[in-house]
Amino acid sequence: MELLKKIENKHAKLGVIGLGYVGLPLAVEFARAGFGVIGYDVDERKVAELMAGRSYIPDVPSNHLAEVVKNGKFVATTDPTRLGEADIIDICVPTPLRKTKDPDMTYVVQAVDATAAILKQGQLIILESTTYPGTTVEVVQPTLAAKGFTPGTDFYLAFSPERVDPGNPQYQTKNIPKVVGGINDDSTRVAVAFYSQVMDTVVPVSSPSVAELVKLLENTFRAVNIGLVNELALMCHRMGIDVWEVIDAAKTKPFGFMPFYPGPGLGGHCIPIDPHYLSWKARQYNFEARFIDLAGVINSGMPEFVVHRVADALNTQRKALNGARVHVIGVAYKRDVNDLRESPALEILELLDQGGATVSYTDPYFAGFTHGHLDLTSVDEVTMHEGVDIGVIVTDHKAFDYAGMVKKFPLLLDTRNALKGVSAPHVFRL
Repeated sequence: MELLKKIENKHAKLGVIGLGYVGLPLAVEFARAGFGVIGYDVDERKVAELMAGRSYIPDVPSNHLAEVVKNGKFVATTDPTRLGEADIIDICVPTPLRKTKDPDMTYVVQAVDATAAILKQGQLIILESTTYPGTTVEVVQPTLAAKGFTPGTDFYLAFSPERVDPGNPQYQTKNIPKVVGGINDDSTRVAVAFYSQVMDTVVPVSSPSVAELVKLLENTFRAVNIGLVNELALMCHRMGIDVWEVIDAAKTKPFGFMPFYPGPGLGGHCIPIDPHYLSWKARQYNFEARFIDLAGVINSGMPEFVVHRVADALNTQRKALNGARVHVIGVAYKRDVNDLRESPALEILELLDQGGATVSYTDPYFAGFTHGHLDLTSVDEVTMHEGVDIGVIVTDHKAFDYAGMVKKFPLLLDTRNALKGVSAPHVFRL
C-alpha cells in the first residue's frame, strides 16, 4: 500500500481543516515529527498569526509553532485548494448545537465538501469533530463516494475522536491515547499507522460508529456525574451541610468512588454539548435518554442558583440585587484557559444584569468581550474590589490572589471552593 510507505518514511503530507483547539495542536505535533502539514482555516486573522509564528492556543507554545513555520514543515492558508497537495486530510471543525439543541453539522458539511473537491485516489480522510454515531458513514462517506471513488479501496475513511483538555500540562496530543475506527480494515490500518507516528498509544475499534460513541460516552459520563454533584450541592445547601467537605471525605475511599465537583455550570465546547448529540441520536431509535436529559436540566440551572446565592449574600447586609455592584472573578469556562465557549460566567453576568445589578469582571485571559448587549472590559485585579458590593469567584485561575480577595471584598461568593479552609462571615459558598 503506497500510502502506508509514505506514512512510515514521513513523506506523506497532512492537511488539517480547522486550526482551533484540536486542529492546531495536531498540526504542529505532526510538523514537529517531520511531516509536511498544510493547515486550512477560513479565519484570515488566525492564518496571519500562525504564519508570523504566534500561537493563540496556550497548549501550543509559539516557539514550537515558529520552528515548524521557519523550517517549512507547517504552512497555514485560507485557500482550500492547497488541501489537494495532502495525502491525509484531518477534519477538526466545530460541531455546535442549534437553538433547538439539535446537532448543527454546517461546519462538517462544508469541510467535507472542501475535501470532496480535492479528493484523489489513495487519500486517507479522517473526521475528528465530535458528532453523533453514524456521521462518518451517513454524512461523510456518501459525499466523498459521489466523486466516483470506492470508499475503503480508492480512498480510506476513518473517525478518530479528538481528546483535548486545554490547560492540562500532563496530558496533551502526544500522550493521550487515540481511538480510531475505519470504515473497513484497510482504512483502520492506515489511520492507525498514521497516528502511531506521533501518538504514544493508538486504540483501534471495529467501526467509525463505535469511535463516535466513545467520545460521547466520555463527555456524557462527566456531564452526568457533574449533574449528580450539582444536585448534591443544592441538597446540601438546604441541609446546611458543606458539600465540599462531603466530597473530600468520600474520595478517601480507595475504590468504587471517583470525585466530581459542583460548580456554577458547564462550559467549553464538549461537555455542555456532547450529551445532546447522544440524546438526539437516541430519539431517532425511539429511546429516551432520561438520565442524560435530567443531568442537562440540573447543570443548566446552576447559573441561576449562583445568582440566587448572590442575592442571599447581599441580603445579609440588607442590600438588594437590584442596584448592587457585582464583580465576577474569572470568566473563562475553566481554570487557566483563554476560552469563553459556553462559559457559565456569561449566563451569570446576563442574569445579574437582568436582575438590575451593575456587573463587572476580572480575568487575565480576556481584556474585554461582548455578550448580548453587555460590552465589558476586564478590571485590574488590584482595584477590582473598589466600589463593589460583592465578588463572585466563577473561574478559579491560579494567578488570582484569593487571600487578598478575602481581605478586600465586603462580600465574597465562592463557586469553585477556591477559598477552601477559609471561614469568615462575609464569605459564602455555592
